[in-house]
Amino acid sequence: MSEIDRRSALMLGVATMGTALAAANPSVAQPYGRDEGKELAPGVRLVEVSEREAMHGRDSVLPAYKRIKVVDIVFQPKITHKDDAMRNDMVCQCIDGEMRLDHRDGHPFTVRKNDVWTCVKGEPEDTENIGSGAAIMRVINLIPA
Repeated sequence: MSEIDRRSALMLGVATMGTALAAANPSVAQPYGRDEGKELAPGVRLVEVSEREAMHGRDSVLPAYKRIKVVDIVFQPKITHKDDAMRNDMVCQCIDGEMRLDHRDGHPFTVRKNDVWTCVKGEPEDTENIGSGAAIMRVINLIPA
């Protein structure tokens, strides 16, 4: 299996697992206070969830990644946030709310609770909370070795 195939299989597996867990346990989405976490911009906060070394065994499908880091990004209503370049590959999931995303590729899309998508290192992403309450984006960062 080629590295691209392995990466695609991994991202699909992580995304499917996250969606299944969220659907089975609606309490996965954590309500955060307005001041919880680190402010990235007015109305946008980053809350660290978990971090660990990537597992590397004889048959590992993740040899390119050293660490996995999970964060939640909380967007207050009607906030727009622009990121010019993803710092690494990642799998994202909307765990609460509704957001419009644009990777500046001519194909903007809307995500709602439990939707998943992927981002590639270097890719831009513009995010707008289009709901009436806070929106939470769970980001599973795949940090290179």
